[in-house]
Amino acid sequence: MREIIADWSPEIVIHLAAQAGVRYSMENPAAYLSSNLIGTQTLLEELKGSGVRHILIASTSSTYGGNAFLPFQELHPTHQPMSLYAATKIGMEALAHSYSHLWDLPTTCFRFFTVYGPWGRPDMALFKFVNAIERDEPIDVYGYGRMMRDFTYIDDLVHAVERLTETAPARGERIGAHDSLSTIAPYRVVNIGGGQPVQLLDFIDAVEQALGKNARRNMLPMQPGDVVATSADARLLRDLIGIIPSTPVDLGVAKFVEWFLPYRHARSGEALLAG
Repeated sequence: MREIIADWSPEIVIHLAAQAGVRYSMENPAAYLSSNLIGTQTLLEELKGSGVRHILIASTSSTYGGNAFLPFQELHPTHQPMSLYAATKIGMEALAHSYSHLWDLPTTCFRFFTVYGPWGRPDMALFKFVNAIERDEPIDVYGYGRMMRDFTYIDDLVHAVERLTETAPARGERIGAHDSLSTIAPYRVVNIGGGQPVQLLDFIDAVEQALGKNARRNMLPMQPGDVVATSADARLLRDLIGIIPSTPVDLGVAKFVEWFLPYRHARSGEALLAG
């Protein structure tokens, strides 16, 4: 890391590396501590004194945990994590704030809200749903499908992160009462979500529509660590970059299916050739 920063002298750093996922954090918590805390601290330690103009760090809506107030605002407390994953991300945000304060590092932590789309993680629900429905296998529907999620299509998220690179926080330069800018550091957190939560059952309907096939639904209770609903207050994002993620779920899911089916077919062909 030290060699990379010395060779490239970056002006902007976007830190996306992490161990993600709620369920796996119960199986292997050490991986989350290593990646999300030690990994982030290693990066921040090497960036102090480097002259970097803006550090942007990926966090998660999971940090809101047991917060019962919707939509989630950046100023809401995050002291009730419901998963080990969320706990490590809260710790990561605290690390970033302390480095920002001590070494005057302009830092933005952006909280992702249920990102989906092409090239996503294969353990995410959308991959599992499409695979199972295509094979006429049942899908597990947790929370009996009543959970709400603020789904964010990947293109919207990438656009928002790109625009945020040019909005480095500065001490004392708040842009409104809802700004999360720290009172002692050039540091803020920003939600990246559209503020339009969708029920899981409606999300599955969109998958069925895109595939032209109905799912066999195995209705189950919520899993440990899950929250009932997420919804982003996107006012700060809008004030900073002028846009809010807006791709409708039915369009985003259709784009995913359009990408995924040829991709899976190509990967299957590669496996056969390798065999």
